[in-house]
Order: sequence, then C-alpha cells, then structure tokens
Amino acid sequence: MTETIAYFCCVVAFAGFGYKLIQARHTQPLRRMWFLSAFGMCIAGGIMLLTPAMENAVGVEEPMGSLLNLAADLLKIGAMAFAVAFARSLKLGEGKRIGWHAMLSWTVVAAETALFFLSDSYRVGDHTAAGPGRLGWFVAYNVLFLVYGLISLLTFSIVFARFARHAAPGPLRIGLWLLVGGGVSALGWTFWDVDDIYILATTGAVDAGEETFSAILAALSVGLAGAGATLSVWGPALATPFRLIGAYRTYRRIEPLWAALRDAVPEIALDPGPGMPGGVEFALYRRVIEIRDGHLALRPYFDPDVPALAEARAREAKIPEARIAATIEAAALAAALVASEAGRRYAPDDVPATYLDEPDIATEAAWLVEVTRAWRRSTVVGRIRDRARETLAV
Repeated sequence: MTETIAYFCCVVAFAGFGYKLIQARHTQPLRRMWFLSAFGMCIAGGIMLLTPAMENAVGVEEPMGSLLNLAADLLKIGAMAFAVAFARSLKLGEGKRIGWHAMLSWTVVAAETALFFLSDSYRVGDHTAAGPGRLGWFVAYNVLFLVYGLISLLTFSIVFARFARHAAPGPLRIGLWLLVGGGVSALGWTFWDVDDIYILATTGAVDAGEETFSAILAALSVGLAGAGATLSVWGPALATPFRLIGAYRTYRRIEPLWAALRDAVPEIALDPGPGMPGGVEFALYRRVIEIRDGHLALRPYFDPDVPALAEARAREAKIPEARIAATIEAAALAAALVASEAGRRYAPDDVPATYLDEPDIATEAAWLVEVTRAWRRSTVVGRIRDRARETLAV
C-alpha cells in the first residue's frame, strides 16, 4: 500500500509539473520552467521504471532487466542535474550558462554508462549482481551515483535556502522553503544508497527495485518541489482558509485584553448577536475597534509616569528589545484600569488621543497580540499593576 501511494505521487508529479510548464509559459521564463519540470518528471520516471507493473510489462530477462536499472539511474541523475540547473538559472539569470555542473553531469552520465557495462551486471530475481570478477566496477558505479547526487542536491538546497532566508514573508518565501524541503528529501533519498553500497560490497548483489522508504523519500521530494514550484497556481485557493484561521486565532488571542477593557468601559462593546455575523474577519475588525475605543475612553486615567517606569523595569528584567514597547503599552493600560476603578484622573476628558497613527487592521491586530501577551504574562506589568493599586489604595 505504501509503495502504491509513493508511485501514485510520482504519477501526480508528471501531471503537476507538466501543467506548471503549460500554465507558466506566458508568465515565467520558459527555460527555467523546463529545468524544474524536467527535474520532477525525471525523478518520477526513474521510480516508475522500477515498479513491479513496469517490470511485468517489459520483463526482467537479460538484457532488458539490467538495462531497466540503468535507464532508471540515468533518469535520477538527470533529475539531479535539472534541479541544479534550475537553481543556478535562478541565481545567475535566465540567459546565463549554467556552467560547471552541466559538464559534470554529462561526464557522470558517460562514466556511469561505462561503469555499468564494465561491471557486466545482470538480474537474478529481485536482485542485481555484478559479473564474475567485476564487483569493483559495480561498486564504483554506485559510489559515483551517490557522490554526484550529494553534491548536486546539496548545491540545490543551499541555493534555495539562501533565497528563502532573504525573501519577504509571503507566498514566495513559502514556495522557496518548500523547494528546500524537496531538496532535503532528495538528499535523504540519495543517501539511502549508502546501505545499498555496503550490501553490494559484502554480498555482491543489491535489490533491483526501489525500496519502499526510498520511494517514499523520492515521492516526498517530488511533492514538495512541485508544491513549491506551483504555489502560484494553488496558493490562492488555500490563502482564504489560512487567512480566516489566522484571523480567528488573533481574535481569540486578544480576547483577554478586550475583556478587561469591556469590563472597565462596557459601552465599547457592540451587541454582535449570536455567532459572528459578518464572518471572523469582521469580528476581528470590530474587536480591534472596540479595544481602540476602550483605550481612548481611558486616556484621562493614564499615569504619565508609568511609561518611563515600565521601560526601566523592562530593561532591568532583560526583556527583548522587540517586546519592550508592547510591555510599556500593557503596563500603561494596567495602571490606567486601576486608576479608572479608583476614579483617579491624570488629565481632562478632552486630552488629545495618541493611540496609533491609523494603521491597518492587520498591523494593529498584530500589535495587540503582543500587548495582550505582555498583559497576561509579563512580571513587569504585574508589578506596575500592584504599584498602582498600592498608590491608589484599590
């Protein structure tokens, strides 16, 4: 069953990479997309040639059995070559020559073909064995495949990891990390041959077919690389549910702060009715506005000495610089709520509002998540709250 799933993933990869090539022909550099599509098709084809169904169709009698293995391995080498070609074309530019790796790849193909025939390998049931006195050539054949694969896939993974680290958050970055995941999975698939080389060197034979775990790694590599390459096609379809899930998580994460402000200033809360009329994004929008209204209603109660005190204590507590502003905001709100309960005003009702300079809802919601985290967890905020209670005898 596991092998069937892995092989099915490879068949899907044929369709997926082919569709991407057609879909992107007017919007993406054609040569680059050929490289990527060829990577997926070659790795999938290499696995498909070693499936029981293919062996039953063409037979495993000599010389067909050994030639089937050679063809599968050459397709895998092609997959690695195209993966690096795609990475280098992305790095160097569409019209640039891909350089040393192209020459290396052709050299490896020629060397692997020569080593294969020098080994005089042949099929024995489900195994491939070297000819009499030819084991060294067959071991060299497998070692060269392993070394070339590791060099190629490390190059591919490193190039895309560098791109991913410097990419702005969003679909592009996700797609790049998916490509890195595909390269790492392919590295695992290639490194799996170490065990085969050891078995071959000690027994003189090796499994002719693709092992289940190896096939799974290869299918995972194709799947991740295909997902990263085609993110522009299917990404928008997933963006909406992920966006709604993110909005709901944010809605719940800022709820403690909203509840505290609502208890202090009940009029900020509109009656939404049952459920979330208008959807979760509208509910989040309303909650952010209500928190802003609560902040504005409390502005006469903000102690002007609290921000400096909260900053000093936050730095003493070695709070990360990125969280200090949110800690100060949470501490100021905590002290203002205590002052509101005690009826202690520090400014007239018409004090100018200085909350935020009209940020978008997403930015303000993200800010309020940080403020709420400090509100709930920061010991600095807790000490400022306790100080306000002691000072105002609440």
